[in-house]
Amino acid sequence: MAIVLGVVASTFMAMPFLGALVWSTTIAVLFAPFDRAVSGRLKSRSLSALITVMVTACIVVAPAMLVAGTLLNEAVRSASLVVPMFDTDDWARLMSEHRWLAPALQWVHDQLDFPDLVRTATSTLATWSGSVLRASFSGIANLLLTFYFLFYLLRDREAIVEAARLHLPLSEPELARITGRITDTIFATVLGTVAVAALQGGLGGLMFWGLGLPAPVFWGVLMALLAIVPFLGAFVIWAPAAAYLALSGAYTSAIILTVWGTFVVGLVDNVVYPILVGRRLRMNTMLSFIAVVGGLVFMGTPGVVLGPLLLALTLTLLQIRRDRAATAMGATA
Repeated sequence: MAIVLGVVASTFMAMPFLGALVWSTTIAVLFAPFDRAVSGRLKSRSLSALITVMVTACIVVAPAMLVAGTLLNEAVRSASLVVPMFDTDDWARLMSEHRWLAPALQWVHDQLDFPDLVRTATSTLATWSGSVLRASFSGIANLLLTFYFLFYLLRDREAIVEAARLHLPLSEPELARITGRITDTIFATVLGTVAVAALQGGLGGLMFWGLGLPAPVFWGVLMALLAIVPFLGAFVIWAPAAAYLALSGAYTSAIILTVWGTFVVGLVDNVVYPILVGRRLRMNTMLSFIAVVGGLVFMGTPGVVLGPLLLALTLTLLQIRRDRAATAMGATA
């Protein structure tokens, strides 16, 4: 009972640092090969960990902050161009020109207030952009904590693994399966999902720019964000845009956007994702959806990584239990 109470109390104490712990662990796993290469040339584990932390900051944080700030600010500036596309006069013109679609268009207009949706999205992006540019105290504190934890995770990773081996009721092969699944899930989630989503958003925004559609950066950012969520994707943005172009009489642009969205933006997931991830994630699409979306809802941004990670660990532990039961039955037979 004392151990259970201690674990529960320790969990509550760690909750305020959840974001920093998740991101530091994620970065530690991603940069572990680099840190091993550095530590192999140096005698000091502390020095090699410090070098890895500094390299990580240069590679990840600085470019990410610059790109995020630029994209969000441009999205906020460009969003004002989107509202006129959905004003009442345009809808009335579309219904008069396409009477066979008038009932459906009227229903969409009544159910969805597009200008209000765009204004809400703009306001949200403005808030995020302001947070990035102001670099609030909370954000700076979390960033410093992330690198603080990262240093010790890198320096003491062998001791951490040894402590897990001693205290967890797992055999050496079982612990190897757990650590392997953690590494695979983190690589698959971060490198696979995020990289493919960014590529899809970039390709979609590029085509919006090429066709002269307003706010290509704004829509590119939204396509990238939606591409992270399973069952959604960039088509949620480009498909309605192609339909709008067709209804407006721009049939050539609508066809180009549809072909590009289907065969370039859509299929890049099937080509690039297996190259980056392969079979590392080993998770059903429905379970992946539950893990990512559920993680986002209950844990915020860290849930993008922590959700799939917790589910993958649970599935691995269930498999270990199943293997133990099968071994026990075989021994008694």
